[in-house]
Amino acid sequence: MSPTAPPLEARMAELTGRHVPFVKATVVRARRPASARPGDTALVLADGRVEGFVGGACAEATVRVQALRTLRSGESLLLRISPEETADGTGEPVVEEGAVSVANPCLSGGELEIFLEPLRPVPRVVVLGESPIARALAAFGPVLGYEITEAAGADGITPEELAGSQALVIASHGRGEEPVLVSAVRAGVPYIGLVASPRRGAAVLDALPLGAEDRARIHTPAGLWIGARTPGEIAVSILAEVIQAVRGRSVEVEVEVEAPPETPGTGSVTAVDPVCGMTVSVVDSTPYSDEGGDERRWFCCAGCRAAYEKDPARYAKADAS
Repeated sequence: MSPTAPPLEARMAELTGRHVPFVKATVVRARRPASARPGDTALVLADGRVEGFVGGACAEATVRVQALRTLRSGESLLLRISPEETADGTGEPVVEEGAVSVANPCLSGGELEIFLEPLRPVPRVVVLGESPIARALAAFGPVLGYEITEAAGADGITPEELAGSQALVIASHGRGEEPVLVSAVRAGVPYIGLVASPRRGAAVLDALPLGAEDRARIHTPAGLWIGARTPGEIAVSILAEVIQAVRGRSVEVEVEVEAPPETPGTGSVTAVDPVCGMTVSVVDSTPYSDEGGDERRWFCCAGCRAAYEKDPARYAKADAS
């Protein structure tokens, strides 16, 4: 981190205030030789950026991979990094309850234990309207730990609020619905609910300047079918559907982590360094090389890239074997 960068505490407060998820990585134990010391801290953002210091380039590469996984699972983790083979002798990470041990052959000989704490924002639900259902949503949402933003009119909802929200519920009975629905779809809000009868809801969707796929993202009538009749019961059914959408989305993301990812640059893609065998996250800052063939190779550090570019054929043969 540069000398002009704000302290990590201020940066954490800023990210939290903007509803940006991140992982706080703190060194809790270091065995020399190691460049990091207990208490050293870094923040890992969802795009793979690391702000702060928890070790050199190779240690940072391992921290990035495991931190992004904790960000998706939401569970804290003790990460042990050692240059030696893991206990099972396979070289693969050893997973225990609450801990992962990783062999990092690039380390200078020391060991690190780093506590990874994912800090995901409290789900924010924007509610448009002043109806009894809207008031019930505002009352029940905080009980679930959700942040409820009440917007009396469409002009009261900013693009920033929509972009940082997990859900939008419109319970305004026909007032200012269309522009907010379109904005929410374009902002990628995970759950969008419109309180309306099936007939009126269908008419509103048909009138929106959106494609069929985008219109299908809008839930109307909002809420799970539980036989709800009163405003309070309807609010409960809507919040249940929000929970299903928000938590279900988290599960889908966790499953994606286990499967080979397809979209580079988001922090969810991993690759194997052909020189040292480390697993690295493919992000904008990850060293790579296009030498030695049609396939791009990714590396934990510039040193491994330089070794590869000296003799790409050598590592191509290793891959083939």
